[in-house]
Amino acid sequence: MFDRLEDLLIRFEEIMGELGEPTVTNDQERFRSLMKEQSDLTPIVEAYKEYKKSRQDIEDSLVMLEEESDEDMREMLKEELNAAKKRVEELENKLKILLLPKDPNDDKNVIVEIRAGAGGDEAALFAAEVYRLYVHYAEGQRWKVETMNVDEIGIGGMKEVNFMISGQGAYSRLKYESGVHRVQRVPETESGGRIHTSTISVAVMPEVDEDIDIVIEDKDIRIDVMRASGNGGQCVNTTDSAVRLTHYPTGIVVYSQTEKSQLQNKAKAFALLKAKLYDIEQQQRHDAEAELRRSQIGTGDRSEKIRTYNFPQGRVTDHRINLTLYKLDKIMNGDIQEIIDACIAADQAAKLAKMGEG
Repeated sequence: MFDRLEDLLIRFEEIMGELGEPTVTNDQERFRSLMKEQSDLTPIVEAYKEYKKSRQDIEDSLVMLEEESDEDMREMLKEELNAAKKRVEELENKLKILLLPKDPNDDKNVIVEIRAGAGGDEAALFAAEVYRLYVHYAEGQRWKVETMNVDEIGIGGMKEVNFMISGQGAYSRLKYESGVHRVQRVPETESGGRIHTSTISVAVMPEVDEDIDIVIEDKDIRIDVMRASGNGGQCVNTTDSAVRLTHYPTGIVVYSQTEKSQLQNKAKAFALLKAKLYDIEQQQRHDAEAELRRSQIGTGDRSEKIRTYNFPQGRVTDHRINLTLYKLDKIMNGDIQEIIDACIAADQAAKLAKMGEG
């Protein structure tokens, strides 16, 4: 590990030297690549430099302890020595985590798809609430949210909604939200006061940009244009601006109607289709790598039940990490950082354990 850290320190200094040259901005692609590499290496290099300093502090304290006879001074030196030893241990763990292989999609924007499952109108109402949960969370992170398509029911629910969240590291945090979310509560439409269980599915997919090669052949796609339906406003409803794409090989159908222009809706529909095709590719690769599945939180399966929201008890349970929180109101308002942090920590612990086995 330390040989690798020394190599990264040398590489970081090379990058800093190159970025300091006056001609560096002449090649914009090279400049962007260097800036990204510098940004990725900075937390590792800073932690490693602090680690080396703490190791030096230990050595200095030991030398001074050998030479010091005054008891008060010796006590103070022992305290400094213990603090430095504790810090070295903390930094070693931090460096192990920083050196874990990074998911290449972590920095990407995400496309989220929420679908109502079992439970009829109640599932659609919960889908709309979870959509608002993610919008609030994204706003708290200063991320941008764009709705791509929504299939609403008259009472404020959503059978399906697709939206993009754009922001630094969006996928690295929201990827843990994929799976089946279950709600337990008394529906407003239920006169008998009985608790019903309904489900929705959430799929979080990285946006497909130029570094991912997803080719869609013209012969494999049908493009239909039509008038948008629903509460789109006068302009949207009176022009053929909505776009539906049908992908023959997979049977995937995507629809975009939130923009006034057919061109913008077409771009959004293609972005959604590419994300879905890439997601299928990732799932196939994931299923083929049984070892990888064991090192991740849960199974990574889209049909896996990941979380239960119990309204009568004000409780949210994440089944993958056995975490239960009694702050349902705050969570439904977008306060999910504690759950995400716990998922990240569990994921890192599983990967570190797997590395230890190797």
